[in-house]
Amino acid sequence: MNRPFLAAALIVSSALPNIGAATAITGSGATFPAPLYQRWASDFKKVNADILVNYQSIGSGAGVTQFLQGVTDFGASDTAMKDEEISHAGQNVVMIPAAAGSIVLAYNVPGIRTGLRLSRAAYIGILVGGITKWNDPAIAKANPGVNLPSVPITVISRSDGSGTTAVFTAHCSEVSAEFKEKVGSGKAVTWPVGVAGKGNEGVTALIKQTPGAIGYVEYGFAAYNNLAMAALENNTQNFISPSIESCAATLASVKLPGDLRAFILDPKGPDDYPVVTFTWVLVKKTYADAAKAAGVKAFVKYGLTTGQAAAPQLGYIALPPEVVTKALAALETVN
Repeated sequence: MNRPFLAAALIVSSALPNIGAATAITGSGATFPAPLYQRWASDFKKVNADILVNYQSIGSGAGVTQFLQGVTDFGASDTAMKDEEISHAGQNVVMIPAAAGSIVLAYNVPGIRTGLRLSRAAYIGILVGGITKWNDPAIAKANPGVNLPSVPITVISRSDGSGTTAVFTAHCSEVSAEFKEKVGSGKAVTWPVGVAGKGNEGVTALIKQTPGAIGYVEYGFAAYNNLAMAALENNTQNFISPSIESCAATLASVKLPGDLRAFILDPKGPDDYPVVTFTWVLVKKTYADAAKAAGVKAFVKYGLTTGQAAAPQLGYIALPPEVVTKALAALETVN
């Protein structure tokens, strides 16, 4: 996979007609889609030259906060804004789905590079601290013939407020009452075990350097860093490996409502990978600066159209055509 490393901030120049020279557009938020936004901006500047786009990969929680406070012109989140967040913004927000992807449980188990299968009982047990060794019977049951080592398990989670955390914990809470009670769901939760890293980048790095580690990260980060990824038991008791195809199978059954918000908690298809999410760009309905409005609209429109071709190259799922149509219509309400 030809995927660039993330930069803490993304700054590119591009040109747009009729919006003036050197218009600065700032955004911040999710680390999940940052490589895709980086690619969009890099390609965008090849056909434009008069706008400066600065996107900081700081996590969904901080990105939504900065957007609501008016610090940035657009935000990015892996979980849709809640009603109270929209209300706090004075209803001056439009959520635009930009792409989709899966969240995986990547692991670093000595001697096991591929083929690990985790039942729901196993991965929930690991995450709540009930399963502490890799050769635990609950793991062995789904992996007959695999020589599981007696190595302690280290759970790696996020230290920052994160849409990735919100999506992953919402799924786990949906499938396990024990997880819901002990951990709960949200952009920031208190994990009973393990250590934490900042961003998908930090979690990925900790998994790579920690024998016995397991952690949740976006599929593209895991694939680019050559991390082993577990096949997870889905709603129909099939073990599904994360891939572009299994994520697309999940999305195929999702219908976005009029407000373009969707929470995919436990997909029901036999071939569905169980932890999939859209990722959203957050823009204002009305900008005080017409040049900023034009710049934001042009950049997001590029991502929704030409930019979608880059999504599968970087481990994401391109939006289905009907979702692109709805997203473009929503973008046209921005002024």
